[in-house]
Order: sequence, then C-alpha cells, then structure tokens
Amino acid sequence: MNDTIPSLSQQDALLALMIAVSASHGAVETSELVAIQQMLNHLPVFAEYDIDRLGNVARTVFDLFNEEDGLDALFALVRTALDERLHETAYALACDVAAADGRLYQPELRLLEEIREELRIDRLHAAAIERGARARHMRP
Repeated sequence: MNDTIPSLSQQDALLALMIAVSASHGAVETSELVAIQQMLNHLPVFAEYDIDRLGNVARTVFDLFNEEDGLDALFALVRTALDERLHETAYALACDVAAADGRLYQPELRLLEEIREELRIDRLHAAAIERGARARHMRP
C-alpha cells in the first residue's frame, strides 16, 4: 500500500465514508455529490471543517479503492480518526449518501453493512438510522 496516505481528522473520516459509499457502485451520482456538499455546508459536525480538504480526502478514498486491501485500510484510518461517539453519525451520513439518488445498489448495501460492522453499530440503532435516511430521501 502507498506509504504517503495521510491520517484523517474526524471530519475527514466522516467525509471519507460518504465518498466511499458514493463511489462503491462505480458511478458517483450528482445527487450524492449534492447531498455530501449540503452536509458539509450545514451540519454542525462540519462547522469548523476546511472544505478545501475535500479533494485530498476524495483522492485518498479513490487511491485506497485501487489497492488490494484498500477497504480494510480505509476502515483502519476511519477507526483511528473517529471517536466512538461519532460512529452512529458516520453511519447516518453514509446512509444519507446511499439514499440520495433514490436507489440502493448492491455494492452500496454491502458497504453499508461493512460500515455497520466496522463501527459496531447496534442492529436496532442501524435500522432506525436506515429508516430515517429512507424517509428523508423518499420521492413522491
């Protein structure tokens, strides 16, 4: 693996998971990018975040996706950076990105399951988070 992969801040880790979910099915949808941008601009957890870091975080995720064990490396970076109190937040943001385009692809569902396991999100809490994301992104 590339030794130049930087460490992540907590906000970087949240963003990295959102980007990973968006990229997981091979096509980053405009609606997913808009959802990420809106979250970066409006959520309190990103209030002090330097938006200029977006490109570096995205490159890190894409570089890791090109590595054989890149997803494991991404999860290791996220676990190192992210306080446990933000694990449910991370999962909620990832679910919102997955739901943003109105479709859930199998690779997104698999990645969400892995995120849930890696961050040790209780299954009942995960179901509530997933239901909330589905409700927020429901189309008429």
